[in-house]
Amino acid sequence: MRADNSHHVIASARRRAEATHRRAAAALRRIDTARTPVSFEAVAREAGVSRSWLYSQPDIRSEIERLRGRQQPNRRQVPDRQRASDASLLNRLQAATERIRHLENDNRRLRLALAEALGEQRAGSSGRLRPVTRSLGN
Repeated sequence: MRADNSHHVIASARRRAEATHRRAAAALRRIDTARTPVSFEAVAREAGVSRSWLYSQPDIRSEIERLRGRQQPNRRQVPDRQRASDASLLNRLQAATERIRHLENDNRRLRLALAEALGEQRAGSSGRLRPVTRSLGN
């Protein structure tokens, strides 16, 4: 009967896993330092590992997602001096609210005028509609 040498196989597998993890972490640091877009594909290619392996490593996965969210290459950042201040946004909101209130009042007034005109037209006609000549006024 042979001696149980499985501990050597287990230790070797553990060393390979640790080396792979170090390669992936180093690849991630290189990609981030180079300011190139961080993605699972880029890290997998750089480290020589599979994307599915990267997804199965919680620490590396969260770091890739964090860096990817921080970079967002397609999103244009507005410089601070061009951003609207809170006071400016509040003024715009108040102006829009006032405009909506004004339009609602106009809409209510016009609906009432239309209802009155249609009522007068129906009351004055004998089955036949006649044109309305009344002014809506302001």
